[in-house]
Amino acid sequence: MRPEPSELQELVRDLHRQGSAWLPAGLSTRLDWGPPVAGPCTVVSCAGLRGVREFNPGDFTITVAAGTPLVEVQEVLGHQGQWLSVDAPWGDRQGAAAGSIGGLVARGLAGGYRQRYLGVRDQLIGLALMRADGVTARAGGKVVKNVAGYDLMRLFTGSWGSLGLITELTLRTLPQPPLRRSVCFQGGAEDLAGLSRWLLGSSLSPERIDWWNGSLAAASGLDPEPLLLIGLASVDAATLQEQVRCLQERSTLPARVLDATTTGAWLAHARGATATAPAWLLRLGVSPDRLGTLMQAPALAGLAVDMAAGSGLGLAWSDPTELRPALTSSQVSTLRSLCNELGGHLTVLRQPPDAGLPAWLDAPSRPLIEAIKHRFDPAGQLAPGRLPGVAQRLSTV
Repeated sequence: MRPEPSELQELVRDLHRQGSAWLPAGLSTRLDWGPPVAGPCTVVSCAGLRGVREFNPGDFTITVAAGTPLVEVQEVLGHQGQWLSVDAPWGDRQGAAAGSIGGLVARGLAGGYRQRYLGVRDQLIGLALMRADGVTARAGGKVVKNVAGYDLMRLFTGSWGSLGLITELTLRTLPQPPLRRSVCFQGGAEDLAGLSRWLLGSSLSPERIDWWNGSLAAASGLDPEPLLLIGLASVDAATLQEQVRCLQERSTLPARVLDATTTGAWLAHARGATATAPAWLLRLGVSPDRLGTLMQAPALAGLAVDMAAGSGLGLAWSDPTELRPALTSSQVSTLRSLCNELGGHLTVLRQPPDAGLPAWLDAPSRPLIEAIKHRFDPAGQLAPGRLPGVAQRLSTV
């Protein structure tokens, strides 16, 4: 259902009175991500909640309706030389299947820009929400230094619609860097791991450090070797060139310097800009100092992998055009065990219909997660079966 803004609250109240399960959604472009919803469920899209509500360029804040596509927000900010320092949702292709800003926050996705600018939850300074019973609430504020109220922003980031429907967000913006370059190194995993460790401990502050495996490099038309794509930004050309020179001198691997346009094209490919959705899409996370071990793991065979070296977070997916045998559930389970051993986790975002793997496993904090869920949604109507950190469906109480 795609209600008009004036109809949304009454619709939610009706669903609450009927005891009906419902799933908060943004633009409904990625409803197949994550665990399947348990039982009959009404999808309530906030696609009708669209547009910029308030933009204060001088304060570097913007307030937008949750159904606004990220590409539209970036376009508005670009006219003032500003931007949101987050990656577009995986799977976008030249604006097609563009995800909403509310959906991005609800899934808590953290792209490569987290290296310098932190995650999407750190850009969020205020939000408005609607509970399962139709009651509305606000948290945070509209200024960067606001500290009033409960920190619901972090609680709702990555909640997958299990706590409420996000209706409006206020985010921190940043000046658009006037100068950008990237330096690409290709070679063995050990050489790349050593360069990454040095870079993370150096005085340089790259925007992002993307580590691709050989499969992704080959799919991008490059040699089938792992690579580090190091994004740099500055307001001064001489400073930017000095950073490039420093990287070139540090490594014995050949360096390829890319302009902003070429870098953007590479990153668009790494965000899954393919015509067909892959059978498997996995979100990986490991301790950053163990990332080199993960990138050499045989369990990644048959997957394209793009990891952020600084955070240890990234995505892996199967190539929908590949003729090789499909990835099996057993292989993904092996990869999940490896991620756990390396101090991380694996979330299954997409999988074949007959794969049958849980999207996520029980978190150590499961009792606390369930207690919070009960506070926000005591009847268990919201996104049944999609509570992050709880492997099976949460029973209604």
